[in-house]
Amino acid sequence: MKKLFFLLLLTLLYSVTHAQNRKISLEDAVLYYKKGLLAKNLNRFNWANHASSYTTMDDENKIMTFHDPFSKTSNTLSAFQVKSGLESFPYLNWINGNEFYFTQEEDVFLYDVKAKSLKKILSYPASLAQNTDYNSKGKRMAFTIENNLFIADEKNNKIAVTQNTDKNIVSGQAIARYEFGISKGTFWSPSGKYLAYYQKDESNVADYPLVNINTTPATLNNIKYPMIGQGSEIPSAWVYSTLSGKSVRLQTKLDDHYITNLGWDNKEKCVYIAEVNRDQNHMRLNKYNAKTGKFVAMLFEEKNDKWVEPEHAPFFTPFQKKKMFWLSERDGYMNIYQYNIRTKKATQLTNNHWVIKKIIGYSPALNSLVYTGTGANPMNTLAFMYNLNTGKQTQITRQEGVHEVSLAGKNNEYLVTKFSSPKTSRSIGVYNLLTGKYQSLFEAPNPLKDVVVGKTEIITLKSYDGSDLYARVIKPSNFDPSKKYPVLVYVYGGPHAQMVVNRWNYGAPYWMQWMAEQGYIIFTIDGHGSGNRGFKFESEIFRNLGEHEMQDQLIGVDWLKRQSYVDANRLAVHGWSYGGFMTTSLMLRKPGVFSTGVAGGPVIDWKWYEVMYGERYMDTEATNPEGFEATSLLNYVKNLKGNLLTIHGMVDDVVVPQHNYSFLKKCVEEGVQTDFFPYPMHKHNVRGEDRVHLMRKVLDYIIEHNK
Repeated sequence: MKKLFFLLLLTLLYSVTHAQNRKISLEDAVLYYKKGLLAKNLNRFNWANHASSYTTMDDENKIMTFHDPFSKTSNTLSAFQVKSGLESFPYLNWINGNEFYFTQEEDVFLYDVKAKSLKKILSYPASLAQNTDYNSKGKRMAFTIENNLFIADEKNNKIAVTQNTDKNIVSGQAIARYEFGISKGTFWSPSGKYLAYYQKDESNVADYPLVNINTTPATLNNIKYPMIGQGSEIPSAWVYSTLSGKSVRLQTKLDDHYITNLGWDNKEKCVYIAEVNRDQNHMRLNKYNAKTGKFVAMLFEEKNDKWVEPEHAPFFTPFQKKKMFWLSERDGYMNIYQYNIRTKKATQLTNNHWVIKKIIGYSPALNSLVYTGTGANPMNTLAFMYNLNTGKQTQITRQEGVHEVSLAGKNNEYLVTKFSSPKTSRSIGVYNLLTGKYQSLFEAPNPLKDVVVGKTEIITLKSYDGSDLYARVIKPSNFDPSKKYPVLVYVYGGPHAQMVVNRWNYGAPYWMQWMAEQGYIIFTIDGHGSGNRGFKFESEIFRNLGEHEMQDQLIGVDWLKRQSYVDANRLAVHGWSYGGFMTTSLMLRKPGVFSTGVAGGPVIDWKWYEVMYGERYMDTEATNPEGFEATSLLNYVKNLKGNLLTIHGMVDDVVVPQHNYSFLKKCVEEGVQTDFFPYPMHKHNVRGEDRVHLMRKVLDYIIEHNK
């Protein structure tokens, strides 16, 4: 018996030891969300609007539980109780503490928890509809079918807001290729009586050919792609009235410009639009009459020699009727300004030397604006509030890391936060803004607790202008400082992006941990042009993309070469999109620094990139010929030393395949040998199961050629 017990104990000890020393596979690293490496969460966590409770679901989404975190009480509701035959809950949207709505097949239902009553609100052609936008007060659903906009209402009407037969006219969808903070194309007024929407005329935009190989024979798919310096879309904004059944066009003055940051006032009388000229150095915030479309007034304007990029709609509160709040980086950092519509006076409320990211909302309980920002450490995302009575700014979230927050409670007196930090994979909690107390709701276990991973460190280096550069260094789990290790530098380097952040794993994807276990140091540095550092730091790249970014990458390389454990002859570089541009730039414009490079979806010549993003940072070939000449990588092909693999999705509609094809053509003309791998029928990135193939291709190439 003792022998049997001893053998059992050994087996258990071996199992525990074996589990705790599990090596991560590349497939596990890439498909982590399927392989048990995704941080656990509260299933369907949802805080009911204007309530003091939240809901979760069981694993099968059959039972919904209502939790009161303050009284520690709970009760449940089954899907069958809501609707006979409903086996599991669809995704729910709370209207208030008692009512939620959901879509089942082609019907939208409203359920009243207190009255235990279910009502079908409306029906719409869900199988055809896209860009759905439901207004709970008006009980109306806006949606698009192909290029036209429709509304379904509770009277079972299907209203055609637009009936354009010209495929160049697109209504109700995002415009400007999702730049300027644009993510959708419809905007309900608060009551749901009016619907503002974007429209674009793409008649002047050239067709770009992409090939669908899934048909026999292959077929042509022409997309609209406005390239730098060429014809662009003509945008307009409209307002549809459900009362009159008619639309009016807002009488914006220019055609060749951008309209963005559309917002309604509280009384639904006016619509506000930020209008930006095509050069993107002059913005006017204009006010329009919602019923007539007539121009009312220009509230203010902003100019900059480089660019002006409004990304946030004006913000109104129900208790500050004549005041509007606006986010602007006119002083060098994104700060909050208050504009008095009656006196036309603008006042800067915050004077932070760090970036405010977003206004989350308004808490009448404290008469305060609530917003997120970096605070002093740009790797963080924290929550703050500004008291409109006292003018005092207060930091709400206390833990350094990345907080995703929302307001809750009858008077928005609670702040719900989903938190991640380098040591915390996921944490959910709620702050009582009146008392400052925090209540933890959920703490996820470490998803890597049984996996062997290396050590990740953050270092700070100085750039050429004295700015701080934040870098991430990942070492193997069996790191030996007496050995020499090859290095993989992972780079993005472009605007709006930040690779090194204070979230789980310092923002590093798990494939980096796999690569480190193959005996590599993985290094990433955020240089000039990257996000959340203020306008001066970000705009250093203006009209000469790649130059300053390369300088910062080489500062990282110099640091690496000074480390005794780095093999300076075995440095590799990899990046995608802007990172592909940076990878190719470093291989061609700084030859010999890296022995191997893998560039995914690279921009090769900015003249082939899209108008909205490209002209902001580069202007045009006509106005900036020196910049385009200096940044075109076709001019440096003959400089290649080492091994370079370029990869492209063959139906890439962001960085079109012309970039890579032209690069390969130039390589042939110059007699330069390089490697290329296409991913048929993939767009700008390779996702899903095929991503395992991609990462195997990338990392195997580096391991093989960086010997």
